[in-house]
Amino acid sequence: MIKNTNSHKATAISAEQKAAMTPREIVAFLDEYIIGQHDAKRAVAIALRNRYRRLHLPQEVQEEITPKNILMIGSTGVGKTEIARRMAKIMGLPFIKVEASKYTEVGFVGRDVESMIRDLVSASIALIQAEHQEKNKQAIQDYIIDKITRILIPPLPASVSEEKKKEYEQSFAKMRQKVQSGALDHLQIDIEVTKKTEVFDNGMPPDIMKVQESLIKVLSHDEKIKKTLLIKEAKDVLLQEAKDAVLDMESIRAEGLKRAESSGVVFIDEIDKIATNSKDSRSDPSKEGVQRDLLPIIEGSTISTKYGIIKTDYILFVAAGAFHLSKPSDLIPELQGRFPIRVELDNLDEEAMYKILTQTRSSLITQYKHLLSVEQVELVFKEDALRLLAHFAYLANQKTEDIGARRLHTILERILEDISFNAQDFCGKKVTIDKKLIKEKLANLVSNTDMSHYIL
Repeated sequence: MIKNTNSHKATAISAEQKAAMTPREIVAFLDEYIIGQHDAKRAVAIALRNRYRRLHLPQEVQEEITPKNILMIGSTGVGKTEIARRMAKIMGLPFIKVEASKYTEVGFVGRDVESMIRDLVSASIALIQAEHQEKNKQAIQDYIIDKITRILIPPLPASVSEEKKKEYEQSFAKMRQKVQSGALDHLQIDIEVTKKTEVFDNGMPPDIMKVQESLIKVLSHDEKIKKTLLIKEAKDVLLQEAKDAVLDMESIRAEGLKRAESSGVVFIDEIDKIATNSKDSRSDPSKEGVQRDLLPIIEGSTISTKYGIIKTDYILFVAAGAFHLSKPSDLIPELQGRFPIRVELDNLDEEAMYKILTQTRSSLITQYKHLLSVEQVELVFKEDALRLLAHFAYLANQKTEDIGARRLHTILERILEDISFNAQDFCGKKVTIDKKLIKEKLANLVSNTDMSHYIL
């Protein structure tokens, strides 16, 4: 298993190294954030590794190999979304999470299913832009510093002597150093910024979006606005202008489109909400329509976006649902066939709850400790208190609706509410959360099923 120290390195490795991670390494990374659910982790890790393997095959073989989509079945709060989100993050993949219940059949008012692919392309371009921005970080900073320095020391006319030019260069270098070091951040300067008209995607077809963008370019002009700002503020305001000047947005868009097509991941949550149960007379007929609209996208089709055409053949689709009121077999047969890998996630028992509290990175306990440390309050949890917390969370899930690990959020908020509200009274002190305090706060609520329904 990758230790915590290695996981810090894992987040800093190159895109090539991320793509080459073995299934064992991917599972080890996921183990740091999600307790148990090994079948789901293994399925995801194998799917990602198969992408790497595919890209190292001859072109004619690559075209024949499509991703094996995954269907996760499990109650809410057991880690379905977290597994998909974490694996996309560590691998640096374009990723979006959508809810199947938010889409409508073509012809109905609402979002059509093709919009999820357009959202994926936008997410991919944003990811590529962030990568390019990191690579060109120094060039972007140099642009900002140079522009501010030129405002403080305007350029010389062309007809000056060589001696004057040398003096100017020396003065410019000294001033630039001061601007860069932050020594002049308290001074005010006048800068001109460009006011751009933004085009928002309101679910319109890509062709109409392109026409709208073209009209705006023709009918409007970039308006210059003069602002008086502190140099510290000016550095932030000029960031977008610097990115536009340094980064090649055309190549970023092309690369983003390509990566979405070859490495994109779409996580479709609540897919059970569009399943149609023949025994249920209240079934919505439009649900089957959404399934039929999803089918060509998951099978592989060509979608038009405002950035260009994208094929969905090699996008990995991970669907998830609780399937409390329906079964996977209630989905239309064609859609079932497009999710050949099915994994069932386990409900969380008391031991799993305890491990989530204590063994995961960025656990809730760690988060609350960090939050209250801002108020100079040292939060300490005793071992038996953590065990009791896990017990009450499990008990509440058993007696009321099972919401998995999300129950821990509710319980911890209940316990720490007074301490968090009156944090100033505990400034500079150590606050210990023991078994007695937890019993005082929770014992009556958990034992009273009616109250638990509303409070926990």
